Amino acid sequence: MIDLTIRLREDPGAAEYFFRLVADDNGPSAASTLPDPEAALTAVRTHGEDIFFPKPGPPRLCTQQYGGPQVAVVTGTFHGRVVESVFTRTDGCEIARWRAIAPLLGSAGGAWGNT
Repeated sequence: MIDLTIRLREDPGAAEYFFRLVADDNGPSAASTLPDPEAALTAVRTHGEDIFFPKPGPPRLCTQQYGGPQVAVVTGTFHGRVVESVFTRTDGCEIARWRAIAPLLGSAGGAWGNT
């Protein structure tokens, strides 16, 4: 079972948008409010474990590039495990995380990370 709430802010002064993904083995439920719940579920099934619960390892080297002011906070449950993840676009590593799970973040405008 997957039940995730996404709070997205395109920039610090912008309105906050709320999306939800609720799914089981059969796919997204009608309670999902994302623009494309099927794509979001595919992204979560593909990358969720690694993104929500990263394994400890050596420090990562990240390019110092800025992808934008967007911030998304994802909370809820992923197969019985509690999720509390923050997504930003503040450097190359964070931009890569954002792109991997972009359909889940439910862009309200420019935050899909296509740049």
